[in-house]
Amino acid sequence: MNPIGKVPVLETPDGPIFESNAIARYVARLNGDNALYLSTPIDNARIDQWIDFSTLEIDANILKLYLPRLGFAPYLPPAEEAANSALKRAFGALNTHLASNTYLVGHSVTLADIITICILYLGFSQILVKSFTSEFPHVERYFWTLVNQPNFRKILGQVKQTDAVPPVPSAKKPSQTKESKPKPKDEPKKVAKPEPEKPKEEAEEEAPKPKAKNPLDLLPPSKMILDDWKRLYSNTKTNFREVAIKGFWDMYDPEGYSLWFCDYKYNDENTVSFVTLNKVGGFLQRMDLARKYAFGKMLVIGSQGPFKVKGLWLFRGQEIPQFVIDECYDMELYEWTKVDISDEAQKERVSQMIEDYEPFEGEPLLDAKCFK
Repeated sequence: MNPIGKVPVLETPDGPIFESNAIARYVARLNGDNALYLSTPIDNARIDQWIDFSTLEIDANILKLYLPRLGFAPYLPPAEEAANSALKRAFGALNTHLASNTYLVGHSVTLADIITICILYLGFSQILVKSFTSEFPHVERYFWTLVNQPNFRKILGQVKQTDAVPPVPSAKKPSQTKESKPKPKDEPKKVAKPEPEKPKEEAEEEAPKPKAKNPLDLLPPSKMILDDWKRLYSNTKTNFREVAIKGFWDMYDPEGYSLWFCDYKYNDENTVSFVTLNKVGGFLQRMDLARKYAFGKMLVIGSQGPFKVKGLWLFRGQEIPQFVIDECYDMELYEWTKVDISDEAQKERVSQMIEDYEPFEGEPLLDAKCFK
């Protein structure tokens, strides 16, 4: 079905189709009202343009980096350096385009986004570490936003960025054969000597070390019990201002905890409601590592796009925890401002964000999400 015997091949009633992008284009066009292609020739040319760009400039260079480290191609440092440089150039071009576009073409997911995300998925999950991708924040935002949409997640599952580049495979030495090095007939048999028993102290040294404690667990005890506040928040159904908000300020310990406002830096991109909500939902999922030490409220503000995204976070300690900054890439997509609770206006803003006060700063709420 493929003239050179490769896969994938799609069998159709009209005969086989080979090459993955050709198969994808065929499937996308099967349904006449499918939005994976658009209505004008120029839009569809741009969809094909980005498919070809992602395949030739991104996928090809990711494979040049990845396959030699798997042992499927010779590892040549100059070739890796050239592929890495070409990949950075491609990411730079994509990053520039995504600085003012939520999707590659138009205002919703098209086939160009599906193919590009699948290509980026290989890179992010296998070889492109955070130190590489952090140079391209719009590409990161685009990737993590889309992989956390339901239809992508259904296929890709929960995506995790690789922590390390695969090591270069070690060169194997050719084994010597009996013909190349004959063994003397009279050579006495060698008896392996038993290894001396390791001293007890040395054996104890090799035992796994206990996991280091989170620095936040080493802070002086706080009068604020975070779980008590989360329980009060969850269980208060009426008179929220009088019960929950008053309870929060009674519990709040400014020495053991700090409050922070966050404002999304790229609100002009938030033109589609469900995409904006998915973006915020993905952020909260990735903040799960801080659940023991944090409480948060995220507000999506406005009745029509572009929507504003603002948040309030309560963190253990006086600064945003460093492990959160290091592990959750979304943090750098927001401006962070520490709350001054001696300022009554800021204190009231905190109360309004906790209780989902509407209208918030003169605008309706599209949604409010809680992290607890």
